[in-house]
Amino acid sequence: MSLDPSSPEQPWPRTEPLEVEVAAGDARLVVDLRGGGLRELVVGDWPVVDGYPAGTVPAGRRGGVLLPWPNRLRGGRWSWRGRDLQLDVVSEASPNAVHGLVTAQRWEVLAQRADAVTVGTTIEQRTGWPFRLAAAVDYELAPGQLTVTVRVRNPGDQDVPFGAGMHPYFSVGADAPGDVSAAELSVPARTALVLEGGLPTGGSRPFDGAIGRIGDLPIDTAVTDLVRDDDGWARTRLSGPAGALTVAVDAAWRWLQVYTGDTLPADQRRRSVAVEPMTCPPNALADGVDVLVVAPGETWSGSWTCAWTPA
Repeated sequence: MSLDPSSPEQPWPRTEPLEVEVAAGDARLVVDLRGGGLRELVVGDWPVVDGYPAGTVPAGRRGGVLLPWPNRLRGGRWSWRGRDLQLDVVSEASPNAVHGLVTAQRWEVLAQRADAVTVGTTIEQRTGWPFRLAAAVDYELAPGQLTVTVRVRNPGDQDVPFGAGMHPYFSVGADAPGDVSAAELSVPARTALVLEGGLPTGGSRPFDGAIGRIGDLPIDTAVTDLVRDDDGWARTRLSGPAGALTVAVDAAWRWLQVYTGDTLPADQRRRSVAVEPMTCPPNALADGVDVLVVAPGETWSGSWTCAWTPA
């Protein structure tokens, strides 16, 4: 290896997209190792996950893993056991800390077989986040279902508060922006937060999850009080010209954010529906609502699934 700056043999970093692919039957899954999230899930010729091109940074946190908090944190300000903390915010125009710390971070493959992969990363201490957490996501693909398990471990010597979420966008046959209006949606929730600018106002309202045809309805709602089946899982159903999807969350996920993409760039707007499993609502670290705490040496995990039936 040459250390001469003028040498043509001078080393450079890898520039090709870093990702990992698994398959089962006619289903194929691609996990982006920048962020550890879902870049692509295709069943036959049906793009079940509305993903993004390899090597790009997607709008709307498409497919992202949301750790150590999901959604927005007002002003990036929160406190923990008497200590006031200030996280970096997006911008002056959007002065909130959004969707955690790992969506632009490098993840590594921890284990892999033909139909499953585990990826992981470490959340390091930084301004406004004086903790360390190890994070892993297990993706297991079957011919008719994807199972995702998010895991967190505390390797440190102090309790760590956190929240978790994921941000998949699901497509049921939209070919162009706006086509999601033809989809049918049912959300298993009875209560919604009252939000302003994506942040809670302190109130809640009853929520009727039997939405039916989406039509022109704009949806960007945090919901809870989930209706669970006998097995303890809550199931969101979305259907359209390509087929039907069932997105199910286990008891670890007490919240969902449902979003029809109305504020995305014009070429991506209202072409799919984000169904986001969350352990806590927006602004949870500041408000103390459903915040998880993992003690030194302890772990937490939560699973969700996406099952499909082609039309």
